[in-house]
Amino acid sequence: MARTQIIGTGSYAPEKVLTNADLEKLVDTTDEWITERTGIRKRRVAAPGETTSDMAVHAARRALEMAGVRPEELGLIVVGTVTPDMPMPSCAAVVQAKLGAKNAFAFDVSAACSGSLYALSVADQFIRTGQVKRALVIGAEMLSRTVNWEDRNTCVLFGDAAGAMVIAPTEDEARGLLSTHLYTDGSFAEILCIPGGGTSKPACEEVLKEKLHTLHMNGREVFKFAVRALADSTVTALKSNGMHARDVDHVISHQANIRILEAVLQRLELPVEKCWLNLHEYGNTSSASLPMTLDEANRAGRLKKGDVVAMMAIGAGMTWGSAVMRW
Repeated sequence: MARTQIIGTGSYAPEKVLTNADLEKLVDTTDEWITERTGIRKRRVAAPGETTSDMAVHAARRALEMAGVRPEELGLIVVGTVTPDMPMPSCAAVVQAKLGAKNAFAFDVSAACSGSLYALSVADQFIRTGQVKRALVIGAEMLSRTVNWEDRNTCVLFGDAAGAMVIAPTEDEARGLLSTHLYTDGSFAEILCIPGGGTSKPACEEVLKEKLHTLHMNGREVFKFAVRALADSTVTALKSNGMHARDVDHVISHQANIRILEAVLQRLELPVEKCWLNLHEYGNTSSASLPMTLDEANRAGRLKKGDVVAMMAIGAGMTWGSAVMRW
């Protein structure tokens, strides 16, 4: 059975930069407070009229260009997002039309910040079984339109962006995605959620007044859960492939908070230098974070053929996962 290889990466962030100094004028916070607790200094905010699918298409085109793949050659598009343009149809369907990928079937995966890793795992199955020869995996998120801009505990964290990966089969045993490992624990759903706007609490005046249509988070509980889950799942992925943390050349991770990352890497006994960091520039971009980070590391020339890359992500659900590949 063929392995899945990433043959192209791409990313996109809106032009507008929202700095910590800008946020000082909006909520009761300081640059020092945000930087010390999160590591974030800037984030990007989508322009009026810009949509999640627009960002996804920008990232996708860059990934397709690198891969040398035309849109009509794609057999599958999977988009990880919790902020689609509209409840239906899927963001992936809109992206398929905008790209002109007429031969691809397309659907969304809803796993919050884990979305792109979930999407990669799903697309990997279609590649491995030979059902699809070329697939496009995207993580795209516009959380600036879901946060409460009066809540300093959440609005300082998130930014808008998109990242994309083009994948294809490879017979090269020295390269490719070795395994993916996905997890969910719905009993922790309430620690990170958008409670209103669905069938539980449909959009109405009360929902809007109480801001239930915005993101709610118990930061302390998310932190504790994330550190344990990310470290454990990464160890599982490495053990599944007969590897140890010392075998890892690069860590490509969803980036929510520098303290979470540092704690996870410490548990894994991995130096921070092995993890490509960009949350200081973009904040937490949710499902876009992992493929965006991969694209930056790739275009910077950091990833060499045969390098062991460990990937990890965690999001609302709670959902989380890990993967190991040889670049």
